[in-house]
Amino acid sequence: MSCHSLYKWVKAVKPDDSEQRAGELIGAKSEVLKLHAQLRRTKEERDILKKTARYFAQQPE
Repeated sequence: MSCHSLYKWVKAVKPDDSEQRAGELIGAKSEVLKLHAQLRRTKEERDILKKTARYFAQQPE
């Protein structure tokens, strides 16, 4: 019996983890989308704060 034959048998008997990987990919994709939304919101808030700082810097006291 060769090592290659044994490897093929073990691989054939081993349960398929494609469903688990698909679930992990879906979870990772949803996390990426959530982080993109959070980043977009943070950038908007930063831009608002920059504009406000410029406005108040131009105003005489």
